[in-house]
Amino acid sequence: MAHSQRPIRSAIAALITVVLWASAFPAVKFLLDYYSAESILVFRFGIAGLVLLVVMLITKTKMPDKEDLPLLALAGFLGIFLYAWLFIVGINSVSSGVSSFLIASAPVFVTLMSILLLKEKVRLLTWIGLVISFCGLALVTLTQMTGFALNTGVILLLGASLSTSIYTIIQRKLTAKYSPFEVTGYALVFGSLFTLVFLPGLIREIPSVPPAINLIPLYLGIFPAAIAYLSWSYALARARSAAQVTSFLYLIPFLATIMAYLWIGEVITMAAFIGGVVIIAGMIITASVKKTN
Repeated sequence: MAHSQRPIRSAIAALITVVLWASAFPAVKFLLDYYSAESILVFRFGIAGLVLLVVMLITKTKMPDKEDLPLLALAGFLGIFLYAWLFIVGINSVSSGVSSFLIASAPVFVTLMSILLLKEKVRLLTWIGLVISFCGLALVTLTQMTGFALNTGVILLLGASLSTSIYTIIQRKLTAKYSPFEVTGYALVFGSLFTLVFLPGLIREIPSVPPAINLIPLYLGIFPAAIAYLSWSYALARARSAAQVTSFLYLIPFLATIMAYLWIGEVITMAAFIGGVVIIAGMIITASVKKTN
């Protein structure tokens, strides 16, 4: 009976994760009225790193081998520090809904890098899915242009998507030896350490921010960061296949768009929304081909 409930528990954990990750978009956007991007970064991941470190100590997570520390540190730098910094700075000038669709394009870059760098063989339909996704990206990008000038936030967000894509490739290599939780945990702890370079700025800004506002970075650090990563690891560990839970990721842009409207009154343009839907459609096509390989 317990074994038959594993897919249900996995799906619930995955759904909790995507709801928490989606909530980070409007939360960060709201917080930028009070803190600099760098202060949000160190505040959020300083908390997340401490929470995960405590969990890892309680669960007696095995220590990584010394030869793997540089790769774990690189994973933390790219997948946590650089990704989050580019995301927070980028979302400052781009709506939450558009930002979520741009970040959601990460699997497109992962697939492309797997083909070009890892020499993975794919079918024609995979290429069709990639082309469709890139058409969607182009449409979303065009909606963010003023005259002939491209919003720099779009470039930063695409950089964040590329950064987390490289992190995913590194993660694949590490999960051959460590569990998803171990890789994520150590990467997040390393990433949190990198954010400490911005700690002096946070210390200067905190006194001028209303105390109640500080509940938001606390929320970001505990829920969309630490707890969401834990629930995602739980979902992956108990799913019958990774595809069963990764499909939930397609919900994030739509949930983020709805939350941004309800929380901060942001409205995404129809053209940008259609472009986002095209991105997701292309990724679904690409993912469905992988299942048949």
